[in-house]
Amino acid sequence: MCCLAVCEVDGSLKAKLDKFRFRKETNNAAIVMKIDMERHLIILEEEYEDISLDELRDELPERQPRYPYRKPTFIVYSYKYVHADGRVSYPLCFIFSSPMGCKPEQQMMYAGSKTLLVQDAALTKVFETRNTDDLTEQWLKDQLAFFR
Repeated sequence: MCCLAVCEVDGSLKAKLDKFRFRKETNNAAIVMKIDMERHLIILEEEYEDISLDELRDELPERQPRYPYRKPTFIVYSYKYVHADGRVSYPLCFIFSSPMGCKPEQQMMYAGSKTLLVQDAALTKVFETRNTDDLTEQWLKDQLAFFR
């Protein structure tokens, strides 16, 4: 299946996402990506190991005072999910955060590039939020409840 992409995915980021998909660690981890607006390229912004969703939320650029405006963010999050019956799984979740107040051109570039990134990384658990305050463990558990 093909899609029209506004931005391509950087080759080194594709390799990193492939490696991340098959990681053996059992802790929560994240890859945060951004768009290089000049090159129209999705690139790595930051990697995190052993990080809760609450901690990750606080690390996002829009939540840090040195950033003058909000910006969209792509996140791939490996989550240790303990089911109600005690089973443990490690879903790979794609989270697209596009907060209110983003520049319209950025919002369009991110929205137009999301599908290609999801396809390239072969992600099936795809979630969106307009408010990064939503990014809590309970929010993620609620989202994952549909995939039982």
